[in-house]
Amino acid sequence: MVKKYIDGESKEQRKARKALEKAQKSVETSVILPQENVEDKYYVLCLKHGTKYSAEYVNRLYNMVKRNCTLDFEMVCLTDDKTDIDTNIKILTLPNTLSGWWCKPYMFSNELSLKGTVLYMDLDVVISNNIDKLFTWEPNHWCTIRDFTRKMRPTWQKYNSSVVRFHTSNMDYLWQQFKTNQKMMQSKFHGDQDWLYEYTHKDNPAKTYPDEWIMSWKWEIRKNKDLNYKMPKGQRTLRTIENVTPPKDCCVCVFHGDPNPEHCQDPWVVDNWH
Repeated sequence: MVKKYIDGESKEQRKARKALEKAQKSVETSVILPQENVEDKYYVLCLKHGTKYSAEYVNRLYNMVKRNCTLDFEMVCLTDDKTDIDTNIKILTLPNTLSGWWCKPYMFSNELSLKGTVLYMDLDVVISNNIDKLFTWEPNHWCTIRDFTRKMRPTWQKYNSSVVRFHTSNMDYLWQQFKTNQKMMQSKFHGDQDWLYEYTHKDNPAKTYPDEWIMSWKWEIRKNKDLNYKMPKGQRTLRTIENVTPPKDCCVCVFHGDPNPEHCQDPWVVDNWH
C-alpha cells in the first residue's frame, strides 16, 4: 500500500515520493502486460544461393505460402543476394564459407536469431494445398520427409531435405558439429541430406511426414518421368505434358532435379506456380 503521509516529510518531499511511486508502478505494470510469446512464432524459411534460382522463386514461394497457410508466419530467406526479393521477406545473410546444398546445415544454427518453429522448404516446390499441418503435426519432434527413392524402394528410410521442420532451440548442435568438421563432412557425404540422416537417425531421429502429404511431381504424381536430355542440366523439360493434379492430401509437390517448376508445362503446374 502506498503511504499517504510519512512523519517529518515536507509537502515537496511527499509530492516527489508520490511521483516516484507512480512511475515505479507504471514500470511494474508494463512488465506484467501480456507479451508476444516468441517461442510460438512460426517461420517459413528458404535458401537462395548463387544463381541457380532467381529472386522470382523466393517471391513465388512466399505467395504460395500466403495462399495456403492460415497460421501467422514470417517469411525468411537465407541468401547471399537479396536483389529483387519481396521487401516483406526477412533477409538473413549466409556465411561466405558455404555453397550449394552445403548451405543447408546453417539453417539449424542459433546464429539465425529466430525463436520458434521453422518450416524450411526448397525453392523448387509448388504448394498444392493448405500447409498448416506441416507446422502442427507431431509438435514435440523435428520432421522431414522420406527420400523419393521410396518410389522404387518402398522401405527406404533415408531423408530428403526438401521440407524440414524443427524448433530453433533443439538443432544447433548439428551446425556446431558441421562447422567444426566442414571439409571432412563435405568429402564424406554426397550431400546435406545424407549428412543429416547420419547424424540424427540413431540418437535424434526425425518424424517423417506421411508420404502422401509431400510428393515428387515427376516420380509419384505423373505417369511418365522421361526428360528431354537435349537441353542442358537445369533447363531440361519433360518429354510429355500430362494433365494431372496432386492427390487431395498432398500439400507440397517437389521438383527435385529436372525439371524446375518454370520448365514444366503440365497445366496444373502452370496454373499454381505463381
